[in-house]
Amino acid sequence: MLSTKSFPVVEATLPIIAERISSITPNFYNRLFTAHPELLDGIFSRSNQKNGTQQQALAGSIAVFATYLVKYPGTTPETMLARVAHKHASLGVAEEQYPIVYKHLFDAIAEDLGEALTPQIAAAWTEVYWLMAHALVKIEKGLYAQQANAEIYTPWKLIERTETGVDSVCFSFEPADRTPATVAKPGQFVSVRMPMADGLRQVRQYTLSGDIERTDRRTVTVKLDVNGEFSPVIHHGLELGDVVELSNPYGDLVIDDDGSPLVIATAGIGCTPSAAALQTLAARGSTRKVTVLHADQTATAWPLREQMLESIGKLPEATISTWFERGELPEGLNATSGYMDLAGALTGNAQVYLCGPLPFMHAMRNQALEAGIPAERIHYEVFGPDVWLAA
Repeated sequence: MLSTKSFPVVEATLPIIAERISSITPNFYNRLFTAHPELLDGIFSRSNQKNGTQQQALAGSIAVFATYLVKYPGTTPETMLARVAHKHASLGVAEEQYPIVYKHLFDAIAEDLGEALTPQIAAAWTEVYWLMAHALVKIEKGLYAQQANAEIYTPWKLIERTETGVDSVCFSFEPADRTPATVAKPGQFVSVRMPMADGLRQVRQYTLSGDIERTDRRTVTVKLDVNGEFSPVIHHGLELGDVVELSNPYGDLVIDDDGSPLVIATAGIGCTPSAAALQTLAARGSTRKVTVLHADQTATAWPLREQMLESIGKLPEATISTWFERGELPEGLNATSGYMDLAGALTGNAQVYLCGPLPFMHAMRNQALEAGIPAERIHYEVFGPDVWLAA
């Protein structure tokens, strides 16, 4: 909770800070990486810096957090904090790094606002920063403590790679040492850390797409981005027997077990969390009502299609409907040409899970809200910095 001294200052300056913060964050990152270039080696994504999504996510999260402190005193945006903390933990963010971020962020704020940044304003927004930082540190420490080991990364050996859909590959790994492995939950992700062509290590988070409750195997499915930095390396440079670094599993988009009807709507490579969830439900012999909806460019482009259909076949109360933008419609999949429509698939007590490109999730969330699904029963996963929640 903001102090009585800082509250009116933050309330009065929130509009200008929220407006300016997206211009401030690029300067902040320039300062941060100039002073600490080592942070680009295995923590921050060069691609997300280049395309601006990391800056957007940081700017939005600060604005969201401050807005909560003002509009809802005594509360914090728990969903946003949890998602940020899970991403941080998967990267090994440590408590001692928060003062470094503070220094360079507030130097950037001071440069941008100039004389308008009075000591009172600086003190009030310093309080905002540390309230957010301390909340994240507390959550992150709890996440670290839940793991079966105290390591940020452990070595895993590639033992299998399988083509799936178009330009997507399933990579399966086994432990390359005897470090105890944490049992994952369906919907969670791991960070994969690998050296790039210039020797600098980069990290990407990939949802575990299968073998969820096994500790002797991790499987992720990666879509090739020909213009990307990381996916071409893992697609074309990783061979059987090679060892990479994987983090422990993290992520809060975990299928609940309250027994209510499930509606899982995905598009493209966004099907990876649903593939894992369906496989896990099938392995547990679930009799829960599950409605699976998937959209893709073509039927042949659909990653993990066979795995998902096999799992659905084992679930007595599961149904599937599909949408394809072009190409021949497959039989037996309740297939439709065009774009997904949730009409008829939703009931008021359903838990709705969305994963896919942002425009897809925007559209599906709006449809779900219009159908009367409460916002708290609509869950989603963004691959990369969460610019949607932060906005």
